[in-house]
Amino acid sequence: MKFEAMFQPIQIGPMTVANRFVMSPMGNNFANTDGTMSERSASYYGARAKGGFGLITFEATVVYKEAKGGPRKPCLYDDSTVSSFQAAIAACHQAGAKVSIQLQHAGPEGNTKITGYPLKAASAIPASCGRETPEAITKEELYRLIECYGDAAVRAKKAGADAVEIHCAHGYLVSTFISARTNKRVDEFGGSFENRMRLPKLIIENIRKKAGDSLAILCRINATDDVEGGQTAQDAAAVASYLEKECGVDGLHLSRAVHLHDECMWAPSLIHGGFSADYVTEIKRAVSVPIITVGRYTEPQYAELMVAEGRADLVAFGRQSIADPEMPNKAKAGRLDLMNPCIGCLQGCVPNMFKGEPITCLVNPLAGREADFKPAQTKKNVMVIGGGPGGLYAAFTAAQRGHAVTLYEKGDILGGNMRLAAYPPGKGDITNMVRSYIAKCEEYGVEMVMNTEVTPAMVAEAKPDAVIVATGSNPLVLPIPGINDTGVIHAGDLLDGKAAVGKKVLVVGGGMVGCEVADFLGELGHEVSVIELRDQLGPDVIPEHRKFLMKDFEAYKVQGVTGAKVAQFFTDGVSYTLADGTEGRLEGFDNVVLAMGYRNNDTISEEIKKIVAETYVIGDAVKARKALDATAEGLNAALEI
Repeated sequence: MKFEAMFQPIQIGPMTVANRFVMSPMGNNFANTDGTMSERSASYYGARAKGGFGLITFEATVVYKEAKGGPRKPCLYDDSTVSSFQAAIAACHQAGAKVSIQLQHAGPEGNTKITGYPLKAASAIPASCGRETPEAITKEELYRLIECYGDAAVRAKKAGADAVEIHCAHGYLVSTFISARTNKRVDEFGGSFENRMRLPKLIIENIRKKAGDSLAILCRINATDDVEGGQTAQDAAAVASYLEKECGVDGLHLSRAVHLHDECMWAPSLIHGGFSADYVTEIKRAVSVPIITVGRYTEPQYAELMVAEGRADLVAFGRQSIADPEMPNKAKAGRLDLMNPCIGCLQGCVPNMFKGEPITCLVNPLAGREADFKPAQTKKNVMVIGGGPGGLYAAFTAAQRGHAVTLYEKGDILGGNMRLAAYPPGKGDITNMVRSYIAKCEEYGVEMVMNTEVTPAMVAEAKPDAVIVATGSNPLVLPIPGINDTGVIHAGDLLDGKAAVGKKVLVVGGGMVGCEVADFLGELGHEVSVIELRDQLGPDVIPEHRKFLMKDFEAYKVQGVTGAKVAQFFTDGVSYTLADGTEGRLEGFDNVVLAMGYRNNDTISEEIKKIVAETYVIGDAVKARKALDATAEGLNAALEI
């Protein structure tokens, strides 16, 4: 597919953007604790500019000392940080991209422990259960804050930014004023629509007064708050029109949701790109300034349609730009087969952002470590044992660095357990990830030997300079009576089509694997029950995905027994014991599926280390855990060789 619309230039106020690919503003914790941008920040943003994104938006940048929401947030409330922004902006400009800096006051979503100041909002309404109740910000402080936005914009301009984006979404401070759900004020900043819009209007006017017309001004707003009584798409259309006609903004960035519904802000894997398209279309009709749409875009096919049909003017790729900084260039070259797709796993990006730690990415552990990748000084012969995600990533990365790499897989299909993870509902993008890894191995000349189980003797004969052991894991089979002689089916065999089940199925193990197998079976029409040792089903499932999973369980009438230790397996069920000693039995099932987890499968690394000094053991071969660890260790091994 040709992406003609996505590669057309566009004017946003005084700024000409080379194409319609936008990098979203996303917290990454690469900044220094003093609020300056780091060398890591510059490399990270520069890589996305080199990869073809026309507009790079720097993450939420603090405008007010009392509102720093995290330990590694970039700040523009002081002149001392300007030079660090210059370096990061220069890295983007050198690659031909324009830069917008998002200006933010976190409001009730801030962090009192970091700032030492109380949280502030339009009204004293907490963001969610367990969060501190903010103070209603005073008028006097509001007018000081308005000046701070203008001063921050001036600093952004001095640093070389082409635009600033005022964050008016997601329940942060300005958003709490715009939405009637969170604005209960009775002064000139509350009540009527124009009063609720007074704060963004005064901020924009202050920025324009101080920074002039050469700096483009954008606003990020919610297309919908996704909560009852919050901003609707119709409300957002009125907000957008007001921002254009009354405030003179140059462009709008349409996001979605407050943090009560993060699943609509950073959607999990089962939600696909364009899920907010109808909201965007409603708002697009109300304005003539350029509109940026965002929301789980990975491959750019639907983005092309949104722009070509005039339903949006630019498309922001958030987590996809983390997963593959070169996606626009690959789209232009017709090589999307080499693209690392964002699989919506939410394992390394959002959790780390909230913890104040540098983000990472399951499919692209090089994110934030772009400066670490260098060609190998000495070309080596590298043997990779195992064709799961860790082995594949290590193989193509080592080959890309210049090594001669041979990968051995004992089976006839690559991808390991990660390949099977694509089978449950909403996980199809994982197949794209595995295929892209294989395609990169082919692209960089990795020799792949299938149906071959490596032995120490083979290693001794091959005499590699380095070996990477990525032999993965096997299903965990605990010593429970009946587990080996009652016809239990392993979850992997079921997903792989190697075993079939009847109408009524019991899944033993209610972690992520067991719950996703139950979802898989429920969608197909089976009657499913799940038994789990812990006190809830799916405790290790990411919260954004778990919401949809539990809705599926309700729709498919999946039955759950929790806090139950399985005592014995039978051909039609199990017996169990609860924590209080109560005994029970689940019976009458056509089949029992085992999904109790995995244990590492490493039977050869110690022998190989005696033969090849430079031996690395990675991923599940060390310990069964998340694929995030496997790919990260694959990268580390490939960079060390």
